Amino acid sequence: MGKRGKNITINDLLIYDVAAEGVAVGRHENFVVFVDGAVPGDVVDVLVTRKKKNYAEAVILNLVKASPDRVEPFCKHFGICGGCKWQHLPYKKQLFYKEKQVNDQLYRIGKIQGFKTNPILPSENEKFYRNKLEFTFSTRRWLLDNEPKYESSDPQLKGLGFHVKGMFDKVVDIEECYLQKEPSNQIRNAIKKFAVENSYDFYNVRTHEGFLRNLIIRNTDTGEWMLILVFAYEAKDKIYKLLDFVVDSFPDINSVIYFINPKFNDSLYDLNYVVYKGNDFILEELKGIKYRINPKSFFQTNTKQTINLYDTVLKYVSPKSDEVIYDLYTGAGTIALYMARHCKKVVGIDSVAEAIEDAIKNSELNGLSNTSFFSGDMKDIFTEDFIVSNGKPDVIVLDPPRAGVHENVLKKIKNTNPDRIIYVSCNPATQARDIEILSDVYQVVEIQPVDMFPHTHHIENVALLKRIR
Repeated sequence: MGKRGKNITINDLLIYDVAAEGVAVGRHENFVVFVDGAVPGDVVDVLVTRKKKNYAEAVILNLVKASPDRVEPFCKHFGICGGCKWQHLPYKKQLFYKEKQVNDQLYRIGKIQGFKTNPILPSENEKFYRNKLEFTFSTRRWLLDNEPKYESSDPQLKGLGFHVKGMFDKVVDIEECYLQKEPSNQIRNAIKKFAVENSYDFYNVRTHEGFLRNLIIRNTDTGEWMLILVFAYEAKDKIYKLLDFVVDSFPDINSVIYFINPKFNDSLYDLNYVVYKGNDFILEELKGIKYRINPKSFFQTNTKQTINLYDTVLKYVSPKSDEVIYDLYTGAGTIALYMARHCKKVVGIDSVAEAIEDAIKNSELNGLSNTSFFSGDMKDIFTEDFIVSNGKPDVIVLDPPRAGVHENVLKKIKNTNPDRIIYVSCNPATQARDIEILSDVYQVVEIQPVDMFPHTHHIENVALLKRIR
């Protein structure tokens, strides 16, 4: 170990594993070193940026010896853009470490053993798999080392893209993104070019000044496209001029919508939207079930892999024609509707009122009469009286946000005593924590990791729990 100014350097550090959140791991003397951007098998010189008693965080100074597993990233924005951080790792290796992460979290956090782990389900598409992307307009794009310094008012500083990792006020100006199929890149680049040429102000998140804030592009496997633009304030002439350009340039876009967002945050759930062209939704279909997707709808972003995810849930639910299923954190009812054809009744609960409205509309769209959806805080709605009114669940499906399930809800589930629980999670750590709370009554029988997000550390996991007493 050496010193560099006030900071510590570690030379010839061998990277041997990947930890949670996709960070590489090495070991030096008696502590673990977490290194972002490394690959197991790399030998690196690193600069320690944070030191605690048993671990350190560091950045790479020099790649001494590349891992035999290291591959060349395919995107020119790799390393600066905050997404697709595992492009330098072969896809088969990504799957290996994702599956390992799921098992490690269940063993270490949940103290769970004796379950069957099915091989991770890979994504059919490694590129162009997303059906939704959100871009940010910024007056402060990220400048490369070889770029000149510009005056603060120079249009060259305007950017439209993704945030730099760890920097809320800097955006990587994206030229080509491999996450969503065309015409996604064409639309984004055309809008930026038009906005710059017509002197539209891009948003400054530090001063909260500027006109153009966000661009969202959604598409479905049925071939429909939705464009959403977010403006900081009402200026109809400028808004209509830009939207007319979009409609004329891309006539195949089915739905063009805009929001006015004067707030200091980017959340759109509490705002109204205006439909400029077409409907306020686009249609997706999964194995005969149709879904209306509006500007605020949550829908899994990898459509083809969503079918594998939902088929896994359906397999673990193993519904019978006389069974009642509760779908907690139902969102727009996507999983609920997928199950409804196979059971007596599905009851869905979610805290987002707009999502429940979507669920009801989607149920009607599919002619389903055995679904009921309720909006409100889970721990307040999911009560004894609610269960008496809607029927005791034979099966409960959980698909909570990353934070997991509230402990009071877990206690209520145990009291409700369903035969089976199917827990879908995008965060194996909180899933393991919650399963441990259930473990005195329920045993994990089987899990199925599903890769929804190639080239990232993110992983979905489906766990089947059965009642043991």
